[in-house]
Amino acid sequence: MKTLRICCLLALLLSTGSAFTQNNTGMFTRNSDVGAVLHPGTARYDAKTQSYLLSGSGANIWFGKDEFHYLWRRIKGDFILQARGRFIGQGADPHRKIGWMVRSSLDTDAPMACVAVHGDGLASLQYRRQSGSDVEEVRSSAAQPDVMQLERRGQRFILSVARWGEPFSVEELPALNLGDEVYAGLFICSHNPDVVEQASFDNVRIVFPAGDGLVPYRDYLGSYLETMDIESGRRKILYTSNESLQAPNWTPDGKCLLYNSNGLIYRFRLSKGKPKQLNTGTVTHNNNDHVISFDGRQLGLSSSSGEPEYGSLIYTVPIKGGIPRRVTPTGPSYLHSWSPDGRYLLYTAGRNGQYDIYRIPVGGGREEQLTGQPRLDDGPEYSPDGKYIYFNSARTGAMQLWRMKADGREPEQFTFDENYNDWFPHFSPDGKWIVFISYGTDVKAEDHPFYKHVYLRLMPAAGGQPKVIAYLYGGQGTINTPSWSPDGKRIAFVSNSGDIISHDEP
Repeated sequence: MKTLRICCLLALLLSTGSAFTQNNTGMFTRNSDVGAVLHPGTARYDAKTQSYLLSGSGANIWFGKDEFHYLWRRIKGDFILQARGRFIGQGADPHRKIGWMVRSSLDTDAPMACVAVHGDGLASLQYRRQSGSDVEEVRSSAAQPDVMQLERRGQRFILSVARWGEPFSVEELPALNLGDEVYAGLFICSHNPDVVEQASFDNVRIVFPAGDGLVPYRDYLGSYLETMDIESGRRKILYTSNESLQAPNWTPDGKCLLYNSNGLIYRFRLSKGKPKQLNTGTVTHNNNDHVISFDGRQLGLSSSSGEPEYGSLIYTVPIKGGIPRRVTPTGPSYLHSWSPDGRYLLYTAGRNGQYDIYRIPVGGGREEQLTGQPRLDDGPEYSPDGKYIYFNSARTGAMQLWRMKADGREPEQFTFDENYNDWFPHFSPDGKWIVFISYGTDVKAEDHPFYKHVYLRLMPAAGGQPKVIAYLYGGQGTINTPSWSPDGKRIAFVSNSGDIISHDEP
């Protein structure tokens, strides 16, 4: 029966080979078995879905030696390993394991640390301090997690796991020295030497975070331009750059994304996979507060190309590029939304020593103040029916989501998070959902910096419990602007890393 089971599993692997490429290991260097496994494992990469399929056997990852299949690359310094993984099939042993592993070598008894998700739903941070010593572990309180993250900061290892849709449960190992250059990758262990198990992984990222010496708004990390399917949570990298890409807008025809980089606006045509600079005339110091009109004909810009004493001013330009037209008479002014009827621009402005929400006719004229709280109000966006404005405000001490009538009346709080600061609510095209970004409380309420652990969360526009839909390293520039696809099925955003590792370059 054991032989029959192994043969059936190998036949299944071969039958799925049309979608996966055996010789292409994506972002990893190669795959190999560690320890004296009885049955060789495999690793396959699907370039279309940017997902990985692993098979492997192995007696265990425990005591003084390990047996498993490993998909790896060598990396140095601090890093964050991110993925979502699941077993395929019922499995033969409840202690079968998948996850991320970091090792000092490929020897069976090497020092290592791993996030191990077991077949029975247990998750733990397992580690071996010295060659040949027994494995120790720190167990997580998360039940049945499929999102797994392993981070190294110096000699600290941090385990973060969650069931997709829920926040991370975090455990930490204070000190483990594996050396500067290590093996890092995905693994599978059947916990039964006679059995071959199978698992799939998506949303796989190797992230190199900002160092302590990084100066915000002077030094920048590289960028992944991504989309994500809202229902499945599957992410896809469209484009990578060592430059800072920020705030992708989705054009109403669904064909392009617009984003800013180095003060310029770029059009990224999805069918071609390449960006092209958009002509914005002399307005070239654009920031990440730019929006597209509902009819898709105009682009609104926030730029410091005008009088230096005003800082950011608001302009409009034809969607295909051209000569910008200045709208706001004074600044600083940061654009966030276009009214559905095309009459108004909605923005955050610094006036009289505080930042509030204003609107102004698209053709220019007198601006109208809609909020007047001493704490920051920011990120305003019209609902698709034009009846409400959703925004984020620190008026209660934490940054939370609020909404008010389109004329500024009847403000009401919308999120009540003790553990998060919430920013930039964005409506789905049908007006039923909002997506927003959440920082932890390690970030000040009125700050939304670059290069932090953040969540993208989804909630009903009528109110309800938010759900985590993306676990990112990003922040400022990730999702500052409206970025839903016109059909409401996907969102676009940016995540960040110091060195860019794509799935196409091992």
